[in-house]
Amino acid sequence: MALTPLEKQLLNDFQHDFPLEPRPYRAIAERLGVSEQAVLEAMQALDDQKLIHRIGSVIQVNKIGKSMLAAMAVPTSVLTEVAETINQFQEVNHNYERENKLNLWFVLIGENQAHLDAVIADIEQQTGFPVLQFPLLKDYFIDLGFELDLSDG
Repeated sequence: MALTPLEKQLLNDFQHDFPLEPRPYRAIAERLGVSEQAVLEAMQALDDQKLIHRIGSVIQVNKIGKSMLAAMAVPTSVLTEVAETINQFQEVNHNYERENKLNLWFVLIGENQAHLDAVIADIEQQTGFPVLQFPLLKDYFIDLGFELDLSDG
């Protein structure tokens, strides 16, 4: 999948410090020397290619709400379908497959524990699989920014 130079730069340069202002894409465009429309079109192309899932802030867990790590044991034959169901919940920050009996892991963020309990119940009802919940015992910060090769080669 080939990315345009602008798409690469957007992915690389705005993983952190996304402009917090009324017209952030205009600010990005000015910084990159392109039009706001070009930025919007590139972001739409990245979304259409499913290279970005969302644009939003990352807030320290449990500072303004509640978060939890969850895991499920899902047969590989329906893993993609179950992951897509989970992704429909706005409370799901991210999910990923692991090579283990518990092969589908995800992070939930919500208003409070009761909210998360309701989401877990919905996920279990919609997927037919139980969700194991893992409480936060120690807080770690992992910077998930990735440096892209911006060369043309």
